[in-house]
Amino acid sequence: MNAILAPQTIFDPELIARYDLAGPRYTSYPPATLFTPDCGAEEFIAAALDSNAPPIPNPLSLYLHLPFCLAPCYYCGCHRIINRDRSRSERYLAQLQKEIALTARLFDRDRRVLQLHFGGGTPNLLDARQLGSLMACLDRHFLLQRTWPAEIGMELDPRSVEPGYLRLLSALGFNRVSIGIQDFDPDVQQAVNRLQSLEQTENVIAAARAHGMRSISVDLIYGLPRQTPERLARTLEEVIALDPDRIAIYGYAHMPQRFRAQRLIAADELPGSAQRLALLDLAVRTLAAAGYRHIGMDHFARPDDDLAIAQREGRLQRNFQGYSTHADCDLIGLGLSAISQVGSTFSQNAADLPGYYRALDAGQLPRVRGVVRSTDDGIRSSAIQQLMCDGSIDIADFEHRHSIDFAQYFSQALQRLHTLQDDGLVRVDARRISVTPRGRFLLRIIAMCFDAYRDLAAPVGGSRVL
Repeated sequence: MNAILAPQTIFDPELIARYDLAGPRYTSYPPATLFTPDCGAEEFIAAALDSNAPPIPNPLSLYLHLPFCLAPCYYCGCHRIINRDRSRSERYLAQLQKEIALTARLFDRDRRVLQLHFGGGTPNLLDARQLGSLMACLDRHFLLQRTWPAEIGMELDPRSVEPGYLRLLSALGFNRVSIGIQDFDPDVQQAVNRLQSLEQTENVIAAARAHGMRSISVDLIYGLPRQTPERLARTLEEVIALDPDRIAIYGYAHMPQRFRAQRLIAADELPGSAQRLALLDLAVRTLAAAGYRHIGMDHFARPDDDLAIAQREGRLQRNFQGYSTHADCDLIGLGLSAISQVGSTFSQNAADLPGYYRALDAGQLPRVRGVVRSTDDGIRSSAIQQLMCDGSIDIADFEHRHSIDFAQYFSQALQRLHTLQDDGLVRVDARRISVTPRGRFLLRIIAMCFDAYRDLAAPVGGSRVL
């Protein structure tokens, strides 16, 4: 694919407020909300075996989910288990190694693993022995690459990073870390039960740099209780001084009916919709002024970071880990609730420990739900992926790759795009669909136009209908 000009972003509060609509984040298509029990281990096995076929099988990307945390962060919507009993995590790691062995048999041994990511939960609760054992298991069963451009990363909670842990990660081949911050303001931290000092975070980032981590990313959240523009501005100033390579700033979604810990958040302390928009506006302007480039959705990166380079070179992809490089990999999710994308199949593991253990104790993969993508799904996924990652679609190139007449195939999508074009979110002509700078923060809304599973009569932004 030809190099893509790095997109600019204009934050337009009026447009963003008008198109404030819940919808998929398009980390997969069809979205995970459409996964069903009709697609499970059998379909995953068939897809895995098929993926080994000539001429050149894709390299692999592995995601390992380590679900345990020492205490709940009230905002969290991840699959995590609060646990201080190390024996409980020992059992989980033993079962995870069973899954690694069962899964690896399906893939040719010479397929290189170009990405490995440990997510959670709090993966850095693994001690040196546990982490060494897990990495040795992965080495026995997969062909892990340790040299660049391979990426080996871990999510870190600075509050529980032991001295010397970054030295251990470096020795095992890790070259990326992602550090949770959310907000440095003490009142906000108290409201969400995550007390974390600036000094703790500074120490972890300094150690990561000292031990050669190629990329350091941090996570922030806007829309938290007691958060104000003044408080967020201070946090942003402190974060920018830490000089991370990537920054993600997610919008807090308050769903206490779904996530029990969120019931401990006082709803009357949450910022209103107008203030949430002001917080996001502040973050976007501040990060842009500091030299960070808006990659898409919630992600920002330094222009020389691999994520920004991948976007410019047309190698950016979007999957269950968010934005990522190495678009040519088959993704294998391992552990509780982990999701895989192999060939045309998406599959998800059991999200409960008893179900996860039960399958593995029976010598079976714990895949319990998923979907096999149809030909139409694949074509629409390609269009959505290009919009979410590149911000444009070259129509002639797309027609050639998918053997379709674009105008005919996507006649409904093009019709729905007319309203967005009138509002200046996209430019559409016979040759190209391009997201405008004002549309960059509304990529999901633009992508929805190509989503066959969305209600075509659903209103967008109140009075408007796509």
